[in-house]
Amino acid sequence: MSDVVENAPALSARHLVKTFDVSAPWLNRVVERKPRQFLQAVNDITFTVPLGGCLSLVGESGCGKSTVARLVTGLHRPTSGQLRFAPGRSGTPLSAQMIFQDPYASLNPRWRVKNIVAEPLRELKLRDTPREIFERVDELLRTVGLSASDGDKFPHEFSGGQRQRISIARALASEPEFLVCDEPTSALDVSVQAQVLNLMRRLQDELGLTYLFISHDMSVVRHMSDRIVVMYLGRIVEEGDTEELFAQPRHPYTQLLLKTIPNIEQPNRDRVVARGEVPSPLKPPSGCAFHPRCPHATPRCSAELPELRVLDNGTRVACHLVDAT
Repeated sequence: MSDVVENAPALSARHLVKTFDVSAPWLNRVVERKPRQFLQAVNDITFTVPLGGCLSLVGESGCGKSTVARLVTGLHRPTSGQLRFAPGRSGTPLSAQMIFQDPYASLNPRWRVKNIVAEPLRELKLRDTPREIFERVDELLRTVGLSASDGDKFPHEFSGGQRQRISIARALASEPEFLVCDEPTSALDVSVQAQVLNLMRRLQDELGLTYLFISHDMSVVRHMSDRIVVMYLGRIVEEGDTEELFAQPRHPYTQLLLKTIPNIEQPNRDRVVARGEVPSPLKPPSGCAFHPRCPHATPRCSAELPELRVLDNGTRVACHLVDAT
């Protein structure tokens, strides 16, 4: 893991909110007398990503973590709040690129790999001549563990892990300092996941990259992260240093996620299954959104939204039970 510069965040997110209008068409609303509907995918979240480090956002599907990734890369604009990148090596704000979840759908199936990787070089005019462009493409392919001859192939000729390496090479082509990784290994076999994660850690050390890593897999983020943010239904429920969070999870939802990690030493251990399902973000529960599924919920949990408090060890947690301890 690369050294993290103290008090030098690469990215600061402040009170970030993203609301989507998911209303039915106007005529349907008039005929059926239905109001407009809004989905608050991200609800007042604040975090920082340390320069040269890795911050992971974790949670079940629908928690808002992928929306945060798209906000950071500019694919969505925040409804309110602020995103600020630190100055990069050139003095301008850090440049960011994204590694997408599906390594096949994110690659143009009609293009040869060399043209896929070369596209950012051409569009951003990072190399002057075609020869320089393809020399850089060959270098990038070797950097991610492929050969220069692989550039003449099409994406369908590669395995899933190799396609993700191509996606990483394409992301690196624009010479970014900040990478947003949206579940980059979730579509891969476990053994291939480990290879891609090790590649990403090596690239972080060699190139001085900063990662915002998105995942639902706690075992993956433990391997990658300096710090972890746990999200539930658009809000942050806990944030802490990786080892601290694994050693002493405070929020019941974090405890639930950790209990889903397979344990080779205790494969038949009893597991606590959360009650119910993730509520609809269109109609979130009152108070703490996790209270319908929480085994420790009290009447206060359904009536009052818990504040995200900072504990003595730097962990942030939003839970009334932690407030009382």
